[in-house]
Amino acid sequence: MRTPTEAGVADGPAAGVAGPDVDLRHHGDVEVRGGGDLVDLAVNVRAGTPPAWLKSRVAASLDGLAAYPDGRAARAAVAARHGVPAERVLLTAGAAEAFVLLARALRVRRPVVVHPQFTEPEAALRDAGHAVGRVLLRAEDGFRLDPGLVPEDADLVVVGNPTNPTSVLHPAADLVRLARPGRVLVVDEAFMDAVPGEREALAGRVDVPGLVVLRSLTKTWGLAGLRIGYVLADPAVVAELSRAQPLWPVSSPALAAAEACVSPRALAEAGHVAHRVAAERRYLLDGLGELPGVSVAGPAEGPFVLLRVSDGLGVRERLRERGFAVRRGDTFPGLGVEWLRVAVRDRGTAGAFLGLCGGCWGAGSEGVGGPCGAFPNPTPSRNRGSAPDPVSALRASSSIAGRASDSPSGV
Repeated sequence: MRTPTEAGVADGPAAGVAGPDVDLRHHGDVEVRGGGDLVDLAVNVRAGTPPAWLKSRVAASLDGLAAYPDGRAARAAVAARHGVPAERVLLTAGAAEAFVLLARALRVRRPVVVHPQFTEPEAALRDAGHAVGRVLLRAEDGFRLDPGLVPEDADLVVVGNPTNPTSVLHPAADLVRLARPGRVLVVDEAFMDAVPGEREALAGRVDVPGLVVLRSLTKTWGLAGLRIGYVLADPAVVAELSRAQPLWPVSSPALAAAEACVSPRALAEAGHVAHRVAAERRYLLDGLGELPGVSVAGPAEGPFVLLRVSDGLGVRERLRERGFAVRRGDTFPGLGVEWLRVAVRDRGTAGAFLGLCGGCWGAGSEGVGGPCGAFPNPTPSRNRGSAPDPVSALRASSSIAGRASDSPSGV
């Protein structure tokens, strides 16, 4: 991978230099490869998905595989879902393709990525030969965005909302403050449909200059292997990105999935799922708050939480030995080995995980001091019952989530 000379972007503790110090291509799926019966808390794809009705829609598209893909219906459906003209929509093979298109197609001089966040935007920009600046949000500020940290001359700014891995949901007003004439503002909303009411979303806004919103359909709907997402942007930007795509970039099954996932039925189900995720996250946070030596970034608003412990590498390995895979945090710029990301799952799986955490933290663990927007003092201890073994928890999670996903209101 090409590593150009990269530039810092700010003075003071928020400054960062985009160097080859971090493995930007390490993702959660690596944590579970070859793991056998590991309970997957490393990947942020909803358990028990895709639902049966969505599998049927995708399967029905297979009869048309002899024909070349025609994305017009799916594009129109996505446009209608967000109330914008079809010319403002570009369908992509997942959000990851969109980052590559942006890096290759747009003529920018000073791109800046706000970290910690998903690392593919920076990786794609570096691969395209760009010098990438970093704005590093700080744990002591709760990883909240300060628009004033972004340099005025940045002509491409990338930020996630809610942000992976911090789970922080930035106010839409703060994101809009980043917009400038001559600047492309990319907001990655891959996890926005997991936020009840999609509050703080910018998808569908046409009044923000230079705004590019990315959405993924792989997380909530369990389509990571199918690869489907989309871009919402000014028609001129969409046309420029489209010219950088190969012919027929999205397969017919993925197009069928896109059309299905933005239907009224699917939107109703996603809304119910978002509320379910919020309740399960609260349960997980309550349990983590009762454990010594751990703090949680936040307030968390996504389908995952970011933990800080004193021996992150050791804790991760001990959890793995006991059957649980979690995402290491030190491959996100701005985070160190003491950070771990944990996906929100059902209460059975969360209870089993929490039951093991005390032993994995180690006796007498003092954690890592200092504020990080940390979760406050826990609520009184509640009886979670005896923790099932990890494999049983995984099977229970898949069964419960699968049944819940079979109907629009199944949460």
